Amino acid sequence: MDLAVKRAIGNQESEAGNKKPETGGLVVAPSAPGLAVDLVRAPSYREALQTADLVLTDSGFMVLLWRFYTGEKLPRHSGLKFLKAVLACPELKRPGAVFWVMPSKGDDVRNRAWLMSKGFPVTEDDTYIAPAYPASGELVDAVLVERLSARRPQVVMLAIGGGVQERLGCTLRAQLPYRPGILCLGAAIAFLTGGQVNIPAWADRLVLGWLLRLLSNPRRFWRRYWEALRLAPLLWRCRERLPELAVKS
Repeated sequence: MDLAVKRAIGNQESEAGNKKPETGGLVVAPSAPGLAVDLVRAPSYREALQTADLVLTDSGFMVLLWRFYTGEKLPRHSGLKFLKAVLACPELKRPGAVFWVMPSKGDDVRNRAWLMSKGFPVTEDDTYIAPAYPASGELVDAVLVERLSARRPQVVMLAIGGGVQERLGCTLRAQLPYRPGILCLGAAIAFLTGGQVNIPAWADRLVLGWLLRLLSNPRRFWRRYWEALRLAPLLWRCRERLPELAVKS
């Protein structure tokens, strides 16, 4: 995990003269609903997962299903676990090291207050409020690309919804003139700042985060986890094979 974090967050320092190490890139943490639905219905989401530089085994449901079907025990690395490891890196506390894409103004205010209390000098210039991105198709944000190109942060943290952040991250990696770490960790920051229900380490380790979220807001999350059940027959049919894209009628 430590090595994965170091490679994911990039390195602004040169090594072996002027040659820079091949670090940074796109990190995704696909959820069970994303794997069950978006992977087979959304070509741009599918491309983001296929071409990502690091794919975290965030879905505890997927890990449990895989063990049940194959007997193979996969290590699980949640987005929350990865985010905590990233935030523990002292070099990210230097001014301008991290740029945050926030889902709303309210989330921006709350998340920045929490980050500053932890020693991260995050200002309004280090954040960007995501506009209403389209639900499907290629996702391009020229304003964000321009800001990132000018500021050149070491890490770009996409704290927006799954299914959107992966498509945005894939486009940013292709359009930016340098290679930062682009981390698609979605709601993970909200678990720490109070935007969503707190998920203790033991609950994350025991794959109970989904249950705590569901109990905290059934009306919001029930459909999400109902759709995640589609992953069971999908994984049974496909195993290591990539499922075919669904054809729209």
